[in-house]
Amino acid sequence: MHTPSPDWRDAAALAARLLLAVLFLGGAVQKLVSPGDAIGLLTDRGLPTLLVWPALAFNAAAGLALVLGVAVTPTALALAAYCGATSLFHFLPDDPWQMTIFVKNWAVAGGCLALAALGPGRFALPLRIPRGR
Repeated sequence: MHTPSPDWRDAAALAARLLLAVLFLGGAVQKLVSPGDAIGLLTDRGLPTLLVWPALAFNAAAGLALVLGVAVTPTALALAAYCGATSLFHFLPDDPWQMTIFVKNWAVAGGCLALAALGPGRFALPLRIPRGR
């Protein structure tokens, strides 16, 4: 059986980071351009509508972290939890479209968990943490 080379895994990690980042960066743009859609979901669940703005900031920051390959494991773990939590907005068993989004959120959570386990790969910015003096 052929085992993928580390170079292949690095390329796969980069592709995974970028593909997932597109989803979350797109979500940030969508919330910025048309916040009413997300606000409607919040309102339907009795949650404060102002939560749309921290969600936008989280989507943007997490997406950027994935693109750059910075703090990938904690970011991917946080995104997996975010996908699980936000899937509940779409749990509407009588609406096949919303149930598809519900399942998609759990699939994306799985991808984020796999990325958290894989790590950023070689094609990532090095994170330099300043040491105390």
